[in-house]
Formats: sequence, C-alpha cells, structure tokens
Amino acid sequence: MSDFTSEFWHLYVAGLTLVSIIACLILLWISGTTKVKAHDDNTTGHVWDEDLREMNNPLPRWWVYLFIITVIFGLVYGALYPTFGTFQGKLGWSSTGQHEAEVQKMQEAIAPLYARFDGMPPEKLAGDAQAMAIGERLFMNNCAQCHGSDARGSKGFPNLTNTEWLWGGEPAAIKTTITEGRVGMMPPMAAAVGGADDVTNLAHYVMSLSGSPHDSIRAAQGKASFTSCAACHGADGKGNPLMGAPNLTDDVWLHGWGVEAITRIINEGRTNVMPAQNKLLTESQIHVLSAYVWGMSNKPQE
Repeated sequence: MSDFTSEFWHLYVAGLTLVSIIACLILLWISGTTKVKAHDDNTTGHVWDEDLREMNNPLPRWWVYLFIITVIFGLVYGALYPTFGTFQGKLGWSSTGQHEAEVQKMQEAIAPLYARFDGMPPEKLAGDAQAMAIGERLFMNNCAQCHGSDARGSKGFPNLTNTEWLWGGEPAAIKTTITEGRVGMMPPMAAAVGGADDVTNLAHYVMSLSGSPHDSIRAAQGKASFTSCAACHGADGKGNPLMGAPNLTDDVWLHGWGVEAITRIINEGRTNVMPAQNKLLTESQIHVLSAYVWGMSNKPQE
C-alpha cells in the first residue's frame, strides 16, 4: 500500500473493501426478508433438467450464523491487521516487520557460530574446513545463480577460480565487492574512434594485445585509435582494477572473443552490475564468504 501515489487510491481501496463487507450483510438481510410467491407444493416454479424443482425454504440457520460470523471476522481482522488501504491495523503488523524479526532471530542464533571466524584473517580462514563448508553454502545460496555452482562463471559473469580480477583479487578487495557491489561500464566508443573501418581496425589491434589471431595490417592501423581506450585500460592494455577495466592482454574474454565480439562491444558498450550483498548477509557472513571466494583461486594457509 505504500506504493500509492495519492490519497485517492488509498481511500478507494479502503472504501471498496468496507462496502464489500457491508454488502454481504445487506445481501443476507434481503435474502431473509424477501417474500417469494410459492405454489401450493412450496416450490417457486423454477425447474431444471426436467424434474429438479426449486423449493421455497429459508436458508439453514447454521449457514446464516456462519455467514454472520465470517462478516464479523472480516471486520475484526481489518481492525487488527492491514486491510483497509494504508491503515496498518491496531496490532501494527506487516510482512516486512515479520521478515525483519525472523532475520534478526536467525542472525542471533548463528552469531555464536561465526564468532570464532571473525578474528581470523581471510588467508587463514580459507584453510578452515568448517568455515569453508559454511562459505560454500553461502556461495550456493547467493552467488551461484550468476557465477555458476562451480564458480567458473559464463558469458558476462566472471570466472572466480582464476587469478584474473576486474576489481582486484586481494581478500580486502573481494570483501568490498561483495559488501558494496560493483558497477562496471564501458560506454559506446565508435563515435570517438571514427568510422566503421576504424572500429574494425581497433578490434584487430585489441586482439593483437593478447596474441590472438588478427590481421596485422589492420592492427597497425588501429593502434592509434587505442588512445581512446587507454584512459581506462591503460596505454599497455593491462587494465585498471580501480575502475574495473579488464586486462586486454590476457586470454580471458568476459563478453565474447573474436573481432566480431570486440567490434560489437566498441559499438554498443557494456554495463555489468554486481549487486551489493550487505542487505542480505551479515558482516560475519561476508567475511567467511570472501575467504571462500579468495580460496578458490589461491592456496589457503594451513
């Protein structure tokens, strides 16, 4: 109900709900007081399937009482719980509040388990079997959807098992990435490079930086255009972890390999988003998860 942009819709929903409940009582009263002219055999004259005749009998008392109880329950429920528009109810209950209370209860229950890990450095923590078992479960629940259950990623999602890191692979950098999230953006660069032929030449030059198959003549012609890319990727193309700019001299290609793929990226740009996890995980959980992620591409201390 907090999504309402004006008081009208709040009042509309509240009024419609209340009118619907009252209408049920009115309908019950009408059905109990309206007299229907019946035949001598106490039927109304309505016949279905040739021999099914409607009798003119009153509603069963148990049904009437149950109907009234249901209406009263609806009014009492609406007074206690959120029912009528933005009215929160006398008990002040909300699904958000219940969720937060359950999360808080869960965090208090697991706090003693994580207390042993809080003072351990990530390099040491990565060698603790119990901590890594917990880290694996945290990874499966929160990271595997994008990076895969084996953490090897896929197109557009980084591989966490190698030593190539867009934002740095040190434990502190990994913890910052998990906690705060990351947004990596490469804007479309075709206009800065020149025409379509210039973009193709630049793509061949980028391929040459990693020793990938390329046209050496086109690569030589595209080298000058790389100055538009050097601000982020560096003059040598080795990237910049402070900006999340990838290293173009290795054999890791996050968004596809080849001249065609690179040309498309230069023309269209790319945006990658790693959401912050500090709303879902506690600081202690992030500490363990960071050590687990670090340990997949580094040898932990025993």
